[in-house]
Amino acid sequence: MNVLVYSGPDVVQHSLTHTLQTLRTILLPHYSIQSITPQALLSQPWPVNCALLVFPRLRRTFESASSSAIATYVENGGALLCAGTGATYAPRRTDFSLGMSGLSVASDITRPLRFLDHRTGNFITLTSPAAKDSDWVHPRAEFVGFGGVKNVKVFARLAQDEIVVLGKEVGGGTIVLWSTDFDLPQSAVNPEGTAVEAIPLILDSLRTLGLQLPSTDDVVPMTPLPQFLVSHPDKPTIVSQIIKAISVPPSGILKDANDTFHFHTPDQTPDPSEPPPKYVVTYHDGQLPAQSETPLFDLSKYFAAISAARAREGCRDGPHGWGIGEALLYGQVVTSTQTMLDKNPHLLSELPTPIVSLASHQLMGRGRGSNVWVSPVGCLQFSLLLRVSLTRLPPNKLVFVQYLFGLAVADACRDDAVLGALGKKIRLKWPNDIYAVVGPGESDVKKIGGILVNASFTGNNVDIVIGCGLNILNPPPVASLAQLLFTETDLSLELTAAAILAKFEPMWAQFIQGNGSFAPFMASYLERWLHSDQQVTLTTTTPHTKVRIVGITPDHGLLRTMPERGSGFIDLQPDSNSFDIMAGMIKAKA
Repeated sequence: MNVLVYSGPDVVQHSLTHTLQTLRTILLPHYSIQSITPQALLSQPWPVNCALLVFPRLRRTFESASSSAIATYVENGGALLCAGTGATYAPRRTDFSLGMSGLSVASDITRPLRFLDHRTGNFITLTSPAAKDSDWVHPRAEFVGFGGVKNVKVFARLAQDEIVVLGKEVGGGTIVLWSTDFDLPQSAVNPEGTAVEAIPLILDSLRTLGLQLPSTDDVVPMTPLPQFLVSHPDKPTIVSQIIKAISVPPSGILKDANDTFHFHTPDQTPDPSEPPPKYVVTYHDGQLPAQSETPLFDLSKYFAAISAARAREGCRDGPHGWGIGEALLYGQVVTSTQTMLDKNPHLLSELPTPIVSLASHQLMGRGRGSNVWVSPVGCLQFSLLLRVSLTRLPPNKLVFVQYLFGLAVADACRDDAVLGALGKKIRLKWPNDIYAVVGPGESDVKKIGGILVNASFTGNNVDIVIGCGLNILNPPPVASLAQLLFTETDLSLELTAAAILAKFEPMWAQFIQGNGSFAPFMASYLERWLHSDQQVTLTTTTPHTKVRIVGITPDHGLLRTMPERGSGFIDLQPDSNSFDIMAGMIKAKA
């Protein structure tokens, strides 16, 4: 889930910086802390995965056409936290710009941010005193008219009874307003009259807003740890082949465009250098590091599982003498499995394929577009590097790779080693998300994974990096496979990774043999996705158009829709559109 921090031009910049740093310190790795622009608030489906919307101190009272969307988000169960913000509580007045609910307004109307108290019919209108970037001390905002109001939580006051931090339920959601920045005057006290400090009060605010705070056991090192280049014990020459293919010099130091790598064996002590390289410990001859070196991922268990899974699926070794998943680069903490491959052109083009880069934690995990992927304990994240000739896979067929891998993930979840029959609850959202069905309603779905595919062309070949993140064992608030199970099972990262890769391998072989034809997989894909005959609204047309989703075009992998009125088809590109599944809307990507 995302915690979105408003970053418009009206934000006091040092308040924005302080807010981002504070929230990242407290909430990582359970939540992804991202900034959001005014345009994104207006045009993107941000409420779908938003656990909390945060406003740092503003230079003036917030007035925007997005105020209605924000109010609706909170009314529907969302959470809003604001710094340097006060509010007035006043009777409802006739306002013909408002809809019947008092919240729905035309999207082009600029208005303050306000909420309707349905119990009294009064409005809560947010206000911010004037502030400047150059000022480090700002005036406190004021709370007017809240005396005697029910369902108000006062977190802190000053000695003169002035409210400093206030919380209020609004519809199904909650707002918490700080009249100061996310710090407090020394004279602030709680309702019992005891002095309070900023950090405990921030934690109390976040809990009130429904966030689940990470425990001390969830703390992730903030710098990368050494990675281990290993192979299946029955394929003892793989690591030596890889080292030779990428031309690692005698010094072990390999400089690439984005990273410098220092390859060394376990018995070697690498020389420290500045800036520190990414250390890669190489295990030759089928040897594996001790389990104590990889406490979060059991390599022996994984390779045993990949052998069994490949045997079940009838997989065959590739041209280099091994199959998908048998050459592995594992790190407990890395920056990004995807970036390490697709941003280092020497490594990308020279590594023998297939090879998997897998991590227990990513510090800068990547999603689609500018999204990031949060990786708390229990998340499986890896990138698979493949290489194929363009004569066997035409460029216009690359779009199907994300669909094919998504299908492999959905099928793997039905494996007895993963969820078994419950795997039918795992469904695909166009174009590259993985969801779990958690209830009977259309909106009873939660995102548990995603797929990112990058392609680079070298000569007559294309290097394909398939990134996958899937929540396996995560506790709430992160939705995961484990939360679908009713009893204790042997569900694990190792077995799930093996099942996915082994399911994908024969599918990939058939896909390449058919020169990128998705026809053999189309029926299974449509059976496992969420959208058959779904009615949605296209906001990419003027006026907006109601359409029904009918499938995927077989030639270019576009989403095919049919207007409810009229004839013909409207086909949509995956990289140009954003699908808000909860709102039933398809919008142009910002």
